[in-house]
Amino acid sequence: MKIICVGRNYSEHAAELQNELPEEPVIFLKPDSAILKEGQDFYLPDFSTDINYEVELIVKIEKHGKHIQEKFAHKYYDNIALGIDFTARDKQSYLKNKGLPWELSKAFDGSAYIGTWIPLAEFADSKNINFFLLKNGIVVQNGFSREMIFSIDKLIAFVSKYFTLKTGDILFTGTPKGVSSVKKGDFLEAFFGEKDGANLTCKVK
Repeated sequence: MKIICVGRNYSEHAAELQNELPEEPVIFLKPDSAILKEGQDFYLPDFSTDINYEVELIVKIEKHGKHIQEKFAHKYYDNIALGIDFTARDKQSYLKNKGLPWELSKAFDGSAYIGTWIPLAEFADSKNINFFLLKNGIVVQNGFSREMIFSIDKLIAFVSKYFTLKTGDILFTGTPKGVSSVKKGDFLEAFFGEKDGANLTCKVK
């Protein structure tokens, strides 16, 4: 399985990092060794002094597909969760300035934290899902799926032109504004706006 991630998919987040708005989705990959599941601790790596959290809506691909039309994309996923794309921001800035790929800053072990999967049918409005992240009890990110520059269906159609999507693949759909750093002892909780209880809880060590 593969983890497909989208950068700069919320305009206010792109602005806070001083990035231009993309004309097409910005795609990068993480290996399966990046996955941390709900209940596991996140350990700060020793190669960075500025690890950022980025909460994201994530979907799980349910069947194989290639060259999927946008109007059929909804047939390829029916489970949703929240995830955190942990990013070594200092490493990423260095790599970007050198014109090099981002993988060392985005795809390291433990950098893809995955919450509990929930059937999409449980949401009243699957096109407008609210989600938010708390750090040590304070809301630091709050977003709606309608605010995406490229919707989930558009992303699936776009990605499937380049990569065959397979059952079990995970799509991280981008983060809203409010990203910042974490330190040892921080406690992260991610929630859906219409669901009771946290979808994801993570201790930083």
